[in-house]
Amino acid sequence: MRHRLPLLAASIGLVLGGTLAIAYPAAAAIDQSDGGMVQPGGLLQLSNGTRPAGGVSQVSHQTVTSSNWSGYAATGSNGAFTSVSADWVQPAGNCSGGGDTYAAFWVGLDGYSSPTVEQTGTEVNCVGRTAEYYAWTELYPGASKVLNATVRAGDQFAASVTYIGNYQYTLYLHDITQGWTYSTSPQLHGADRSSAEVIAEAPCCTNRGGILPLANFGTVSFTNAEVNTASLGSTTPVEIEMQDGSASASPSGLTNNGENFTVTYSGSGPQIPRPF
Repeated sequence: MRHRLPLLAASIGLVLGGTLAIAYPAAAAIDQSDGGMVQPGGLLQLSNGTRPAGGVSQVSHQTVTSSNWSGYAATGSNGAFTSVSADWVQPAGNCSGGGDTYAAFWVGLDGYSSPTVEQTGTEVNCVGRTAEYYAWTELYPGASKVLNATVRAGDQFAASVTYIGNYQYTLYLHDITQGWTYSTSPQLHGADRSSAEVIAEAPCCTNRGGILPLANFGTVSFTNAEVNTASLGSTTPVEIEMQDGSASASPSGLTNNGENFTVTYSGSGPQIPRPF
């Protein structure tokens, strides 16, 4: 799979550190027989095909099982969250099994029980036996935007999403290793700001809008995770386990005063894309 841009795709206007974001409708076409589209980021899907009820703070140490997310989500009432940030090292894709598989890593506001997300992150896609790496932003339900920037396995990233008022969000992504920074501050109306997340994800979409097979990314280490400038752990976040077809991904416990954790892939055999 390659992120192939349609001829009429529009560039958005902010360039920082040589990094340009390129919009593409419903994400880029993938070389799959089902004709689907790769759309990193998006709403949480529980393993039973439902979504969590909104507007209620979750109890401490609650665990839910998802078909597309793994990590931690701070949850609360509308307007509870204004910022989320974390660092991570871009995992290498283990593509020895062949086939097309996908994995994304991000920080974001909303999406746990609300109908929007404000996110930025990276991804690795196995195209057969070749690993391809990308960085992206998304204001869902709008399309994600691929950044025209170099991403390699082992790169150290710092990322944040911050609500700055007047329906405006700053999405910030910095590749410390490659030396580039991207920042943009678009508006999004109708966002609840009822959750904040640090997540490893099996992205959307098959041709029916389902979840794509999860790539074997080994382990991703998230560090310095904060919500509203306090440690992620101080929010008593929901722990999210992923079950995606024949693969799964599980977060570790929170360490370093609730700011650090890992997510580890496990699975074997062919993976079947799952519809929502």
